[in-house]
Amino acid sequence: MRQISPYQPGKPVEELEREYGIADAIKLASNENPLGPPPAALAAIRNAAASVALYPDGSGHYLRQALARELGLAAEQLVLGNGSNDVLVLLAEAFLTPGDEAVYSEYAFLVYPLAVQATGARARVAPALPAEHPEQPLGHDPEALADCVSDKTRLLFIANPNNPTGSWLDAAALQGLLDCVPETTLVVVDEAYAEYVAQPGYPPSVDWLERYPNLVITRTFSKAYGLAGLRIGYAIAGAEVCELLNRIRQPFNTSTVAQAAALAALGERAFLRRSRELNAAGLRQLGEGLAELGFRPLPSAGNFLLVDLGEPALPWYEALLRDGIIVRPVGNYGLPNHLRITVGLPDQNERLLASLAARRRRAR
Repeated sequence: MRQISPYQPGKPVEELEREYGIADAIKLASNENPLGPPPAALAAIRNAAASVALYPDGSGHYLRQALARELGLAAEQLVLGNGSNDVLVLLAEAFLTPGDEAVYSEYAFLVYPLAVQATGARARVAPALPAEHPEQPLGHDPEALADCVSDKTRLLFIANPNNPTGSWLDAAALQGLLDCVPETTLVVVDEAYAEYVAQPGYPPSVDWLERYPNLVITRTFSKAYGLAGLRIGYAIAGAEVCELLNRIRQPFNTSTVAQAAALAALGERAFLRRSRELNAAGLRQLGEGLAELGFRPLPSAGNFLLVDLGEPALPWYEALLRDGIIVRPVGNYGLPNHLRITVGLPDQNERLLASLAARRRRAR
């Protein structure tokens, strides 16, 4: 366990303001929704606060029933987690032992290697597509992933869209991968950013559950629904897989307040539509502005952009911190020349671009 490096979250605003003696800092580092939570969720949080002296519903009955109606599934096909991170770890704990293998892509979400390493299983990392790829630079390579699968592979993790690259697999690519993976391998499709995806051809993965009993989908309320601080997500899978996950999950792994807020957020369709529209406009604003400054933003289906600066990113990151702007360096992903930038409100995006432009002018 001492060999496991802890996950490094984005710097909190309060920490930056304390360290640098500044005010009015903005955080564009952790892929949070800049609109905050939906109004109905805030009301549900206030109402649920009155019952926090009592233990939560360990089964999450009402939220699972609502999700089941939303997705056209049975409640037995859903497992709640303390964020989708929790169910990803549960999957590793349930299905990996020393001697087993798990497969994921280069530049994939860092929780996958952490979860696999904690079980003592072996990780097999598939090379990503090259940075020069015309459509999916640094994205998942389905053929490389399939080549890594062996008779010892118990889990195949696929973030779709992927964090931090923003790349995605379309329906044909993902279905082709599912067709060539043995049923003894669970294919875990991490859809934390699914609500933001506007690209045509995105997989209707939930519709495939009956055809692929080894398919597991994970989602979260942390991103588009604006509930990152409450930590609530869920897994979607066959009832047998869910029953195994329920055996090992902690009995009260989602709080009363989180369940109530998520239940209310599900009905906020106008808020979700506004979040998508704001994100699409922000991706354009940041992408065009970064390109004008001579940087290379990669295509993204999420609520963030991975940006190739063409030189070490840490000096740029530190300069932005001094201007009260937090972004995410991704050297720990093996990408020392890149920053990941979350889409903010229009004025926040403009502030970021102005800060980068000022540093660019000084460097010249």
